[in-house]
Amino acid sequence: MHLKYPEKTVYQMIEAAAGMYPKEPAFDFYGRRTNYREFLSDITAAARGLASIGVCFGSRVTICLPNIPQALAAFYAVSRLGAAANMLHPLSAEAEIVHALDLADSSWIITADMFYEKVRRAADRSGRQTHIVMVRLQDALPLHLKLPYLLRAGRKYLGRPDPPDLLWRDMLRKGAGVSLPKVEFEADHTACILYSGGTTGTPKGVCLTDMNLNACGLQTREIVQENFRPGLTMLACMPIFHGFGLGINIHAVLIHGACCILMPTFNSRSYADMLLKRKPSFIAGVPAIFEALLGNERLKNADLSFLLGVFCGGDSLPPVLKERVDAFLKERGASVQVREGYGLTECVTASCLTPRDTWRPGSIGLPFPDMVYDIAPLDRPGSCPTGETGEIVLKGPTVMQGYLNDEAETALALRRREDGDLWLYTGDLGRMDADGYVYFLQRIKRVIITNGYNVYPSRLEEALDACPEISLSCVIGVPNPRRGQVVRAYAVLEPGVPQTAETKEAIMKRLKERVAAYALPKSIEFRASLPRTLVGKVAYHELEREALAEASAGKETIGGRSV
Repeated sequence: MHLKYPEKTVYQMIEAAAGMYPKEPAFDFYGRRTNYREFLSDITAAARGLASIGVCFGSRVTICLPNIPQALAAFYAVSRLGAAANMLHPLSAEAEIVHALDLADSSWIITADMFYEKVRRAADRSGRQTHIVMVRLQDALPLHLKLPYLLRAGRKYLGRPDPPDLLWRDMLRKGAGVSLPKVEFEADHTACILYSGGTTGTPKGVCLTDMNLNACGLQTREIVQENFRPGLTMLACMPIFHGFGLGINIHAVLIHGACCILMPTFNSRSYADMLLKRKPSFIAGVPAIFEALLGNERLKNADLSFLLGVFCGGDSLPPVLKERVDAFLKERGASVQVREGYGLTECVTASCLTPRDTWRPGSIGLPFPDMVYDIAPLDRPGSCPTGETGEIVLKGPTVMQGYLNDEAETALALRRREDGDLWLYTGDLGRMDADGYVYFLQRIKRVIITNGYNVYPSRLEEALDACPEISLSCVIGVPNPRRGQVVRAYAVLEPGVPQTAETKEAIMKRLKERVAAYALPKSIEFRASLPRTLVGKVAYHELEREALAEASAGKETIGGRSV
């Protein structure tokens, strides 16, 4: 099946949707609905504001926000100006923010008031003068939630940003009446930068074009089989700075006139409340979200018959969990089963999905329209025979331009094969059956996935080894039924450093300054030595095998002293 892909920017796709469905809701934020006409007006106002502070074609604007209305307006406003949106996790550590600003050569960053102080420190450390636009969360809240928020949390963030930084609403006022340039579609223009591990596990900036993002949205509508259309809603809990969140939860929904129900944070209770109150047509999330729902008492007797589609991605969905989720849905009146997707940030997000009501154990399904999958041998050119294990490779209109400022890593990921086309080498092992169903087996690259987020052991080990208490460290992922994996650190202490809780606290304090909260180790185990390979490297595979054996035996810790 071949789809037609219009030559439009991501903004122009929203503009077209607003022209067709002006009065339909574009998003819902805690019950406050904004229709497409209003949304387009918000985008235009944001674009004028950004233009008034110097953003123009080719600029790179860092957006460091959760799923709130200003994040959507900012993303599409950046596109309206022909700039690139550099998407960053708001919980990123200070050093990670510095890295993202420097890598993208970004002189503007938009963030929320509760993150302002951290972002300001990072901006001061970056290699350029960076201006901050500060968003106040209460500005987007409906009236019945604004006052409670201010009384509980918002009052801590009522201070104004330091000049020349400015408030989002002041930027909007500054831009009133500013003329906007005409921006046309360019095939090789970078619309968005997302962050991924790449083939070596080192975080890289993934450069995505307008075509990449738009193709993903159009393919998603086709393969979902319950077409996104006006009147349908998606519970958007996956974050906008994540390919899954931006590509599926938001852009694919908005370009078809459907409605996003925005969730800025996730916990089991709030998610259950959203399901019961908003009754979304579609839900999509990582396995940990579905695991959390299974035990939620608020959903014990819920009617979920309103669900038209349930999708899982971001990590492997264990067959046992799929069976439990399917039973959970059926018992509550839903006529759908959870469908597992597979993809990478390097192709925006999902590019393969299990068909509706057709599941083959262990399979991640069939490729999206116009996406071609193959299994490449690890030791030779060509393709693997049916059923043989090799590296999953793919090509199609969603495949990235490359990694930002990293030609060497781009050359490893994007390779020209015998057919003359560029293919994305995923770094994942898999196979394909005679019917074209793809099976993911395991990751070649050394990446820990916890709760759907990538954690890179090498960066965490660098931060650990920088602690004066530590002589040597190693980080692995330990199997966990709820999170997929949790991060565990092993450390050999410097002579004379005691193996105490106080030592662990000192190490964790230093880690929090350099590492995002979601990447922090759940435990640190002190050992006298770490296993090594014949060439003297730390044999992390031995620790992984040991952890897997202990997990299988139902033990919570492994040898040595864990504090």
